[in-house]
Amino acid sequence: MSHAIEKTEPEWKALLQAKGAEPHAFEVTRHAATERPFTGKYADHYKDGVYYCICCDKPLFTSSTKFDAGCGWPSFDQAITEGAVATRKDDTRGMVRTEALCGHCGAHLGHLFNDGPTDTGLRYCMNSASLHFTPA
Repeated sequence: MSHAIEKTEPEWKALLQAKGAEPHAFEVTRHAATERPFTGKYADHYKDGVYYCICCDKPLFTSSTKFDAGCGWPSFDQAITEGAVATRKDDTRGMVRTEALCGHCGAHLGHLFNDGPTDTGLRYCMNSASLHFTPA
């Protein structure tokens, strides 16, 4: 899968460090690691604004689509625009899931599930380390 932004691992590490990203943001976004539940800075964050990709600054979700799924990760019921979040099959770790990626740079964001409580039926379960927030 190719993306609008392609960088080497050292370039991604340097970019994330320059942005002051969380220490494990590189492993989360570039190697599909997962932060522990209830530890991310946006798990219980409900201010008005927009959530962006930590790697490329593209908008991903608005605060109006965020909800408490009780799972320990920030959850949203829809992406900000079509194509903002890309998906692909993830059959790692002995399960089959749908991986959610930044549609622009391919950063791993988390996973998409079809068990959301709103009329979209979706739950974008994201890692806080893959996001940054700008208040309204």
